[in-house]
Formats: sequence, C-alpha cells, structure tokens
Amino acid sequence: MEQKLQNYKFGPYKIDPKEVFYSSELSYAMVNLRPVVPVHVLVCPRREVKRFVDLTTDETCDLWLAAQKIGCQLETYHKASSLTFTIQDGPQAGQTVPHVHIHILPRKSGDFANNDEIYDAIDEKEKELKQKLDLDKERTDRSMEEMAKEAEEYRKLLS
Repeated sequence: MEQKLQNYKFGPYKIDPKEVFYSSELSYAMVNLRPVVPVHVLVCPRREVKRFVDLTTDETCDLWLAAQKIGCQLETYHKASSLTFTIQDGPQAGQTVPHVHIHILPRKSGDFANNDEIYDAIDEKEKELKQKLDLDKERTDRSMEEMAKEAEEYRKLLS
C-alpha cells in the first residue's frame, strides 16, 4: 500500500496518510480520533459521498468487503469476541461528518454493562467531535504520533 502518495478526505477534512492503514480502489480505513472502545476504526469510500443511498453498487460492495476484512483481522488481533459495525446515515441519525463511514468496533465481554450502550457512546463521541470541529478547536483527543503508530500496526496486519 502506498498511503504516502495518496490524498484522503473525510468530508471537508484532509486526512493525514499516516492515519490511514488500509486502502483499496474505492475505499480506505483510518484510525479514529476519538475512539469509543480501545480499537475503533472507520472505513470510508474514497469518493466523498454524504449518504449511504448515494454510493454506487461497486462502492457499496467494496466498502463492506473492506469492513469485513478489517473487522476479521482486528477481532483476531485484539482477541475480541464480537464486532459492532454501524453507520450513522444523515444528521438525524447522528452523522457529524458528511461522508459515509462504517464504524468498526471489536467487542469484548463486559466492555459495556448494557450491550446497546455502545450506540449511545458513539452518539456522544460524535456530538463531542462535532462541537470541536464546529468551534474549529485543535484536534487534541489523540496525538498524530499515537494514531500513526496504531495505523502502522494495522497496516502490517492487513498487508
């Protein structure tokens, strides 16, 4: 993979290639600025598409095949027992960045007292992120070094 030669955008935001750990012709995956669980990554179409219904058939297939591959590898690598895949499609669904993306969260027993609390946690992190982005504050949740290190680890795993 040649992430360093690629340009990545997530809605209106430029993504540093160091954050990207997987790419295909139509999709890419990146580490999360504000993870809900220790491993929480995002898979996005390369083309900026605001809503899931606007993806082409090829983009939809590639996106989900990438999510399947990445989820399988991360679940095994982090000794998780399950995976949560979720999409917030549109503002009323909690989508804060207008670019389709699948959240992948490897799950372990007891990571949430009530299993469905993970969706509330995702919504809360999205709201917090939206506030930070709306206020144009510096992204200080995780350092670039921390995210680059995690992405490099996953790049090796998926190569």
